[in-house]
Amino acid sequence: MLTVTLNPTVDTCMEVPRLSSGGKNRAKLQSVQGGGGGINVARCLRRLGGSATAWHTSGREVGARLNRLLDAEGLDHRSTEIGSDTREAIVVAEHWTGHSYHIVPPGPVLTDDEEKLCMDAIVAAAHDVSYLIITGSVTHGLRDDFCAEIVRRTGTNGTKVILDVAAEQLPKALQEDIFMVRLDRHEAAELIGQPIEDFGDARAANDYLFANGAVHNALTSVGALGAVYSDRVAHYEISAPISPHPPRSDVCAGDSLVASVTFQLSRGHTCLHACEFGVAAAAATVRLPGTEVFELSTVETLRSEVITRQVTRR
Repeated sequence: MLTVTLNPTVDTCMEVPRLSSGGKNRAKLQSVQGGGGGINVARCLRRLGGSATAWHTSGREVGARLNRLLDAEGLDHRSTEIGSDTREAIVVAEHWTGHSYHIVPPGPVLTDDEEKLCMDAIVAAAHDVSYLIITGSVTHGLRDDFCAEIVRRTGTNGTKVILDVAAEQLPKALQEDIFMVRLDRHEAAELIGQPIEDFGDARAANDYLFANGAVHNALTSVGALGAVYSDRVAHYEISAPISPHPPRSDVCAGDSLVASVTFQLSRGHTCLHACEFGVAAAAATVRLPGTEVFELSTVETLRSEVITRQVTRR
């Protein structure tokens, strides 16, 4: 498996007793680690007992630090050098409320030559993989058919692409043959022009994907409610386990979902089974602060609390 992170980060996670607008907020450093969608997915896959190579860009001093952090973590990765600094992000967990605040800058802008360099590197790395996971935000100004070209050029190898990217990449990408598209609430809302507040809204988003592209499977998240998985026959409303406490952080919830779905698919399970497991993994992750991700034992416990309702597609 190969994950693609076009706009990675170095994530610094801190905890404060209570955020204040005046004076200094004294923080306890929790972690400093490489981040960004594909890197987080690769990390989650390893926690599940799988393995993946994480491809990512790497720019200047911060990019060098990102490489060192991933090397120290033992995460298998390949980087393509760019001329601008990799971005740095901050996650602040407030103990008093249990809330986390994720502060993320836009990141570098790729030159035309760097875009071509990255494209060639991704296609080469994906030559013999069964699953290619393209996930996370993209760099500002990236041409809107970049992900579409990745799908087109890797699909000839029989690679199954799971796409979870910014909405501006989707219109062109949907013209290609995609195994699965996953949308978060914000991407889905931007795509269909209405908020995603319940399962009905998520069904509408998935219907849009099927109506406007060559998508085989669609998965749209609905926050704490869970997610809707759809194929060309039916919708499946997957209700997440009810948590006794408010969520701590959703920073890596989507990445936990995508990783768990991909892992289960790679083990031969059906898409529905994989998505149910993924919803349990996301529910386990939102109970943790900062960029922490699920423990497998918690996911397995929560999996039994996931409830699915089938709705026939019209």
